[in-house]
Amino acid sequence: MRRPTPKKVEKVRTNVYLARSSKEKAQKVLKEYGLNLSKAFNLFLAIIAETEKLPFEFKIPNKTTRQAMEEVIAGKNAEEITLEDLVSEASVKKT
Repeated sequence: MRRPTPKKVEKVRTNVYLARSSKEKAQKVLKEYGLNLSKAFNLFLAIIAETEKLPFEFKIPNKTTRQAMEEVIAGKNAEEITLEDLVSEASVKKT
């Protein structure tokens, strides 16, 4: 049985700015799959184009969550807590 001939795809050049460490780590992983960055990006974009969504779950926080996040970043409505505090609190709730 013959394999279908792949369609010719018009290629365009684009520039993407990446964090150097992320790029290097990703390249090592991709190499294990026989992919380079260009092939990986093309695969990623093809999946998005075909499914019309991201190939992973990505939730946008609602208004209440965004407000809470902004308050924590601003140092409001947040308290310092240690791991020991959390463990102690969890053990109290179990009893």
